[in-house]
Amino acid sequence: MALAKPPVQDNAYAAALALLDRVPLIDGHNDLPYVIRKDAKARGDVAVYGLDKVHEEGDTDIPRMQAGKMAAQFFAAYVPPKQANPAGFALAQIALMRDILKRHASAFRPGLSAADVEAAKAEGRIALFMTIENGSAVDGELDALDAYYDLGVRLMTLCHNDTTDWCDSATDAPRHNGLTGFGKDVLRRMNKLGMVIDLAHVAPKVMHDALDVSSAPVVWSHSNAFTLCDHPRNVPDDVLDRVAGNGGVVMATFVPDFISQASRDWHRPAKDQYGKSPEGIDHEKVEAEIAAKSGPRPKATLPEYCDHVEYLAKRVGHDHVGIGSDFFGWVNPDGLEDTTTFPSVIAELIRRGWSEENLAKLAGGNMLRVLRAVEKAAG
Repeated sequence: MALAKPPVQDNAYAAALALLDRVPLIDGHNDLPYVIRKDAKARGDVAVYGLDKVHEEGDTDIPRMQAGKMAAQFFAAYVPPKQANPAGFALAQIALMRDILKRHASAFRPGLSAADVEAAKAEGRIALFMTIENGSAVDGELDALDAYYDLGVRLMTLCHNDTTDWCDSATDAPRHNGLTGFGKDVLRRMNKLGMVIDLAHVAPKVMHDALDVSSAPVVWSHSNAFTLCDHPRNVPDDVLDRVAGNGGVVMATFVPDFISQASRDWHRPAKDQYGKSPEGIDHEKVEAEIAAKSGPRPKATLPEYCDHVEYLAKRVGHDHVGIGSDFFGWVNPDGLEDTTTFPSVIAELIRRGWSEENLAKLAGGNMLRVLRAVEKAAG
């Protein structure tokens, strides 16, 4: 992986930088904690990893987050689907994020509320919001949510790529026709605590169940439009049509196979019927075999990404779209290689005629509204 290519230096890009000097930019999902955990040298040691240095092999570090004009980042405590000790693994990832806050206090402040985003923007820091990606971390105990909240967790993605005991995944065989009774209780407890419900990764029936149950707005922290790319992780139109009524936000993601139908189709031989890689697959070998037969992997692009943003804005309204990169140290689209590229998204939409008001909503205003609403509904 290389650093991002220099952006197009035109009036639109200059206007994008100026806008992001005035309004907060919020990214809804980034897997840096897991990248640090799996790094061969650092092995979860924040000090050894050195976040204050540019990591050309990755996509996220403090210098490039600052260059990308970020005001808030939702970092995930990702729990692998078949993790034997999901709660313990989640706690280890939370501890890693708390160490980031401790070691890099000049760059980050704890993100616990909407007010922290505004404070971070004023201070020239980044509000670090801790999330859990995979509700298996609850480990069957509702009270675990209270403990996670007290540790600073403010959002939870209900599942990951596998169906859990209480939640059907978008990329696995359904077992519950949506959410179980316990799953609905999880949502009610999250509402009571003031924890954002994240529907990225869940099956469409779970999306509908959550929209029926939740008393607060929900989000899709890293998902795109199914109509433009038929990956099961994307959001279908019948769900999108309910988002405005809930007040929620769909945060469009940079994952190539969720953006580009060509990339999605090219990868099909390496995926199962649910759109995920079978266990134990040798990705490099399989992709080499696909390339030998079908040619190089098609690349997703920044303009294609903005097609999703525009589709979502037209379908659900400008009040209900956001940005959720899902940077995780892998292959990224052309023009969206790392965290310096957020202004390029804004610039591309300026070229397409978006107003400053709607750009401010996309950049962070809509997610700020969700945070305030979730906080208000708690108790």
